[in-house]
Amino acid sequence: MTFGAKLAAAAARHGSWLCLGLDPELDRLPAVLRGEADPIARFCHEIIAATADVVCAFKPNSGFFEAQGIAGMQRLADVIAMVPAAVPVILDAKRGDIGSTAEAYARAAFDVLGADAVTLSPYLGGDALAPFLAWRDRGCFILCRTSNPGSAEVQQLRLEDGRPLYLEIARRAAYEWNAAGNVGLVVGATFPDEAAAVRALCPALPLLVPGVGAQGGDLAAAVRATRDAAGGGALINASRSILYASSGADFAEAARREALRLRAAIAAA
Repeated sequence: MTFGAKLAAAAARHGSWLCLGLDPELDRLPAVLRGEADPIARFCHEIIAATADVVCAFKPNSGFFEAQGIAGMQRLADVIAMVPAAVPVILDAKRGDIGSTAEAYARAAFDVLGADAVTLSPYLGGDALAPFLAWRDRGCFILCRTSNPGSAEVQQLRLEDGRPLYLEIARRAAYEWNAAGNVGLVVGATFPDEAAAVRALCPALPLLVPGVGAQGGDLAAAVRATRDAAGGGALINASRSILYASSGADFAEAARREALRLRAAIAAA
């Protein structure tokens, strides 16, 4: 099954376009887990178990696991393996390199870690994306108009014809790099007007939309800007607002309640 088919099936089965980011920070874990042999693994397991039927995908951020050292990389693989097989996993690693290095990164993401999709930087051009795109059954979400405040420094640079750079990235993603039909784009909820321009240019691409919740993006505006003609196609990502909804022993139940609330809010929008 391709990533796109797996995503569509999970979204339909769960009635959800909510994507849950897994960004575990040891100093933010509930105190009840501090005595565990592996508190991060236990935390992720409980969160996944509580929300797997509420989300359309999980998005572990590689950086939080890499910062834990060698054990963290094994933990990342273990956490991905915890996700039910029918729910897609997007590895948020923002890879982008040339030739054999990109091939190695692709094998690491898809073969070693077993992710269904990965986030990629387009800065090195299409040949650096090609080793990932060659995995035709996996998804590739290319950074386009990201949610961070400083993103405009590069992404809003004007081309000779006056268009911003991020729209040229979107055009190439949809019409030059998507031969296998496995390309998506990352567009931030914090910039709904720009996100709407990307959606207008790329009506059929899946959009990964971070920036709601802790980053302050307006959920309703983001959904309206990024949904496709069928009312889906936009993975609205939330991480900290769900993961740390409670610091008590009820952290998993609180995470589920917040995920249910966000799922309903996405549907309402």
